[in-house]
Amino acid sequence: AQKIGDGVVLAHFNAGWNEANDVTWVDELEDCEIEHIDIAKKPKLQQKWKVVVVPTVLILQYDEEKKRYQADLSFKMAATREEVQDKIDEIIMSGF
Repeated sequence: AQKIGDGVVLAHFNAGWNEANDVTWVDELEDCEIEHIDIAKKPKLQQKWKVVVVPTVLILQYDEEKKRYQADLSFKMAATREEVQDKIDEIIMSGF
């Protein structure tokens, strides 16, 4: 049996020093598993996914990157919760 959201995972990359810019609404997203990754504690994951700026939010399905949202130069996320949720829904629906 598949997991929540048919294998869709939202990976939220940030760092302790940038905590003020955490994307707080990621925990409100539905139909996906949510992972919070501190790049200082998990540098291998930062390298694997080529995260160059924090916060970065990746939508993954079956360990494949489907969509990436990155912070702007002020380390703030430009994408909205609605925008990211719409993309998650679109990925899940494309499986039908």
